[in-house]
This record gives sequence, structure tokens and C-alpha cells, in this order.
Amino acid sequence: VQLQASGGGLVQAGESVKLSCVVSGSPLADLAIGWFRQAPGKEREFVAVIGWSGGATIYADSVKDRFTISRDNAKNTVYLQMNNLKPEDTAVYYCAVARKPLAGRDRQDYAYWGQGTQVTVSS
Repeated sequence: VQLQASGGGLVQAGESVKLSCVVSGSPLADLAIGWFRQAPGKEREFVAVIGWSGGATIYADSVKDRFTISRDNAKNTVYLQMNNLKPEDTAVYYCAVARKPLAGRDRQDYAYWGQGTQVTVSS
């Protein structure tokens, strides 16, 4: 299973970015997909997860009401729409495939990880 994240870049505070994660080597339909991020000098932290059908989502408190996770199983792709970005959102963003149809905030719930895409938000 391979994951390819893209869409990162340098933006100003208040702007929006949409990340994509294309999964190959396994159909997405039966598994939850999550996004995590890691800022310099910090541990990787949970951002959002979406269940296998797209109906169940969980967000970190820090991104709730600003970020939206979605998925297109036909395209084997998961998205993270990030609005009203803040400098503290600056990090490398990783997508990950969970071990089960539903997953939570624990990194141990996830079996496969992408290489990450950098998002930098300037003030």
C-alpha cells in the first residue's frame, strides 16, 4: 500500500489549502483514513479521520470548524480542506490508512503512512 500526499505549500494566515492523498495498492472502501501533522520539534499529532463510508468524522479541537476531511472511494483519494489557516498550522501533513473501517486519534490505529506534504502559514 502506498500513499501520496500533495497540495501543500506556502500561504498567508487566513487563506485556504486543500490537501489530497491518493492511495494505491489497496482499495480504500473498507478502511478509515486519517490525517496527522508534525511541526518541527514536536510529536506527530492527530488532525482528522474519516470512516470507511465517509459518514463518520473526528477532528482535533484545534482544527474543528476550520478543516474538513472527505473521501472519494472511486478515486481512492482522501482530501483535507483547510480554511482560515493560522501560523500554528504550519507542519508536515501526513495521511494514513487505518487498520479498520473506523479509527480514532491514536497513531497505533494506522498501518500505512504517506511521505507527507509541507504546509507553511505565514503571519
